[in-house]
Amino acid sequence: MNIEAIRYEALSLPLQERAHLAEQLLSSLDALSEAEIEHLWFQEAALRASELDQGLVQRISSDVVLREAQALLR
Repeated sequence: MNIEAIRYEALSLPLQERAHLAEQLLSSLDALSEAEIEHLWFQEAALRASELDQGLVQRISSDVVLREAQALLR
């Protein structure tokens, strides 16, 4: 069964069953080893670097991010 079939089946479940499944899936992420977590972070970093290289996203300075975050907290 591929991920799309699993997603389709999961989204067809009643609300309570979907919530329970989501909880189980999220809690399973807590069981990752340090090496697995590190690998996932490297994958994410590589993806973001690729998006920057391809021009799909733009850099935002930390000053702008901080200013926008502070504005949201007001």
